[in-house]
Order: sequence, then structure tokens, then C-alpha cells
Amino acid sequence: MIILPAIDLKEGKCVRLEQGLMDKDTVYSDDPAAQALVWQQQGGEYLHIVDLDGAFAGVPKNRAAIESIVAALDIPCELGGGIRDLATVEAYLALGVDRVILGTIAQQNPQLVAEACKLFPGHIVVGIDAKAGMVAVRGWADVTETKASDLARQMEGFGVAAIIYTDIARDGMMQGPNIEATKALAESISIPVIASGGISSLADIRNLLAIEASGVCGAITGKAIYSGALDLREAVRVAKGR
Repeated sequence: MIILPAIDLKEGKCVRLEQGLMDKDTVYSDDPAAQALVWQQQGGEYLHIVDLDGAFAGVPKNRAAIESIVAALDIPCELGGGIRDLATVEAYLALGVDRVILGTIAQQNPQLVAEACKLFPGHIVVGIDAKAGMVAVRGWADVTETKASDLARQMEGFGVAAIIYTDIARDGMMQGPNIEATKALAESISIPVIASGGISSLADIRNLLAIEASGVCGAITGKAIYSGALDLREAVRVAKGR
């Protein structure tokens, strides 16, 4: 299992939100590239980036910060937030982003995901963010009537590289991931699942390792490593079974 340190971008700065609420943000760094390098130096193998402004606006908003991060790193990164068409997917991949995360558009236009997977095999990830089991879109501002499990199954056969599953109630709350829901989702599909939301201790990493056989291939952590509650080096070590 791999650990993906997270950088969430708001107005060009690294922030963390509580439960996806833009007015509940904490600024951790005003130099995203420098912060990304810290996570790389501490053993991060893959960086997870979210353009928060883009997620709410529906169009990319932090391109300069994203460019600076990609240019600074040797490790690959994935990016989500406000990516709603193939032109934006192509532009970010051309910039050097390794994988693009499609969230809102996956619920609204699944066929676009299928098309993106055909055009850019291995480079498309789907983000499924759930509130009480239902898919939330547009930066989590709107909760739909689509079940997270139904959307995940709809992605089968498209060639999606992974699904990032976030339990919104846990995100930024340092209360541990929703193990039961993550395991159930992973077991219902053949696509690898990356867990997100609430991962804040080595115990959480071990709990996710225990369901790795169900199809959980990675874990995203943000607030915990910024606050020091979780040591990234140790998290990577535990995730490798060492």
C-alpha cells in the first residue's frame, strides 16, 4: 500500500479544510512547491493535489501553483478539482501531472470518463466523495441521490486506474477513516481503491493494511502530517509492512 501526502490549494496556498467547508480552512504554507518537496523528502512516493477553488468554480484556478509543484518534484503526482472536460485533462497531463482525478463529471457524465480512459490509459482516476453513502459533487457543496457504490460500479470496464473514496464526515476531523465503508466499496468493484478522509495515526494505516486484500491500494493523508499527529516517514514504513 502506498501513502499519498496531500496538498490542497486555495488561492495559491496550501490549506486543509474541515469536512470540505471552504470557510473552515487552515493555511499551512504559502509556498506549495516547497511544501511538496518536504513531503517528497520525507518519503512520499506519490503526491495528491486538489485545486479547491477549481472544485467549487468548475474550472482550474491554481495553475501557477500546480506548475511549480510539478516542476519541483521527482515523484509523480495526481490532481483533481474543477476538471470537467477532456481539454483540461489533456492540458494537465501535458504539464507533467501523472494522473488526473475526475469527480463531479464522473457523476454527471460517466461517458466522458470512458472517453478519457481510452484517450489517456492509466492516467485517469475517479474521485468518489460520499456523505452518508451518497455522492457529493461541486466541491462537496451538493449531495446527489446517487449511491457511492452505484457510481463505483458504473466505472467498471472503463479502464479507470483507481478510485479515491472519501468519507466527507471524516475529512479533516482526525477521527480515522471509515474502514467499513471503504472495505465494502473496494469489495464491490475490481478497480483499486485509495482511502481518503480522517487518516490521522499509524493505527489508521494498520487498519487500512488489514483490508488491503479487499482492494485498498493506498491512503491519502493531509491534516495529520501537517499538524505532526502522523509522521509521514513512519506512515510509509508501516504501509510497506516494515
